[in-house]
Amino acid sequence: MKSENVLPFAVLCSVPFVMVLGNSMLIPVLPKIKAALHLSQIQTGLIITAFSVPAGLVILFVGILSDRIGRKEVISPALLIYGLGGAGAALAGAFLENPYPVIIAARVVQGIGAAGTAPIAIVLTGDIFQSEERSKAQGLLESSNGLGKVLSPVLGAGSGLLSWWAPFALYAAISIPASIAVWTLIPEPKKKQEKTPMGRYFQDLGNILKAKGWSLGSCYIAGGVVLMILFGVLFYFSDLLESRFNVAGLLKGIIIAIPILVMSVTSYLVGLFMQTHRNWLKTATWVGLLVIAAALLVSSFITKPLWLGATMAFVGLGSGFVLPSVDTMVTSASSGQARGMVTSVFGAVRFFGVALGPPAFGWLMEHGRFVVFVPPAVLAGAAAVFVMFVLKLDLLKPPSSGS
Repeated sequence: MKSENVLPFAVLCSVPFVMVLGNSMLIPVLPKIKAALHLSQIQTGLIITAFSVPAGLVILFVGILSDRIGRKEVISPALLIYGLGGAGAALAGAFLENPYPVIIAARVVQGIGAAGTAPIAIVLTGDIFQSEERSKAQGLLESSNGLGKVLSPVLGAGSGLLSWWAPFALYAAISIPASIAVWTLIPEPKKKQEKTPMGRYFQDLGNILKAKGWSLGSCYIAGGVVLMILFGVLFYFSDLLESRFNVAGLLKGIIIAIPILVMSVTSYLVGLFMQTHRNWLKTATWVGLLVIAAALLVSSFITKPLWLGATMAFVGLGSGFVLPSVDTMVTSASSGQARGMVTSVFGAVRFFGVALGPPAFGWLMEHGRFVVFVPPAVLAGAAAVFVMFVLKLDLLKPPSSGS
């Protein structure tokens, strides 16, 4: 990497790190928020949903916007919006008697900001770096994403020792300086790009869906189901550690980070393997879903915290097989403008999966422990069967026209 690119790229790596904190950092403190505000399980889960749904909707359009006005012209304001949303939630928690409605509104603001962060940072990295440097840079960007995933429960639990609303303040403390750094330290490449008519984006998307819709749909389903289950399980696990096993504070954050660490390491290793063994992508996807289903079924019979933690780690393991595999297939399914749109839709599906997980598991928690695990296990198993019979690896071959 050229010396003049080191500092700008270090700043760029902060963007996916910040985005991944959006939900994961709150997971360990959700029981504390629930107790402080006297919320139901479903209301508590909506704190995650309020972030993820707007992010999933807005992400469909931020790529088009960045093509028109510039990459960092999207990323920097998005980080600022993200941070201001966190500051608003923290101030509501500190000073309002009933802060919950304001926190939900602030989380919506944060979600809108999150949509313009990591996805555009990936595109900007591709603009700045060429050939071999680009591959290395994309790998480092993914590493910062993985680091954020692992550290976020620990950061959330640690800041939660100060107050239940302190993690919201931490969002502002991290993302607002990152916004300023992106604006001032990253020189966006000056290149004239032809502005594609809006209708062309959706025409290209329609063409690729017509050619490969079923296979793409199976990838979308697999990714959405995995993230719904992962965040739902973490939501349940966080509540269980505190309410039944009296585990709180930093120790709780570290325990919750274990399945995320397993997922991140597995994702990295699977991603390396798939660079030269792409014919295994489909197998890795349905095997990962079956591992998740089996781990959930076993969890329904476990009462000891240590063994439950082990099954949660297997959920992380299965997720680590699925997510990089479907990422690769989705991004390889098309080229040109169609790739941007197909990837944006997948980003939206991922956010919606995260949005659904905590409230869905919150509702299941009200119907007994067995119900928490068995329906999601059946869902993961059904997704695995769907992938087995529907996904075709010719998805990896760009269509001859229309993309």
